[in-house]
Amino acid sequence: MATTFKNDTFQDVVLGRKSIREYDENVKISQEEMLEMIQEATMAPSSVNMQPWRFVVVESPEAKETLKPLIRFNVRQNDTSAAMLLIFGDMECYELGEQIYDQAVAEGKMPEDVRDQQLAAILPYYKNLSKQEMNDIVKIDSSLAAMQFMLVARAHGYDTNPIGGFEKDQLAEAFGLDKDRYVPVMILSVGKAAEEGYQSARLDAETITNFK
Repeated sequence: MATTFKNDTFQDVVLGRKSIREYDENVKISQEEMLEMIQEATMAPSSVNMQPWRFVVVESPEAKETLKPLIRFNVRQNDTSAAMLLIFGDMECYELGEQIYDQAVAEGKMPEDVRDQQLAAILPYYKNLSKQEMNDIVKIDSSLAAMQFMLVARAHGYDTNPIGGFEKDQLAEAFGLDKDRYVPVMILSVGKAAEEGYQSARLDAETITNFK
């Protein structure tokens, strides 16, 4: 996939990001570009590279109608955005562990013996984690991918809004996923901004930091 960055400076991408709640309804994002942005977002780090993030792109009118009653106070984003990106954490992400590490070997990024040693240690460890431990891991890792996607979208000329207020107990099943396996982490609206977004204050670093 060819990278098509429109904002290519650190200041534009990171310091210019705002949470946008209303989008230009005439601007759509092709599935090819959406996949490109998701691919770039998956450059985010994850524990032992298990990449537990899973994505559902809600873009059709029918799918948006399914999502609408589940997002409480965020209907405007759903109605106007090019898409709503549902981000889940896969509680059984280790099932793709061999595929991930085999790919690393095939791409010359890892020797075979290192792959074998790491898989022999990692897979049993992950399979024996408690539900709460796995939940914590997949949510942290998937949140990193969510932040990465917001920055990637900004680089592509779009804006986003992270949404945490939704019916977490219903989201997976509403889109045909096993609710016990796929833990909802975040919803991102994405599209071309139709507003400037709010200016917001941030605490000084001195207030929130301790040096020891």
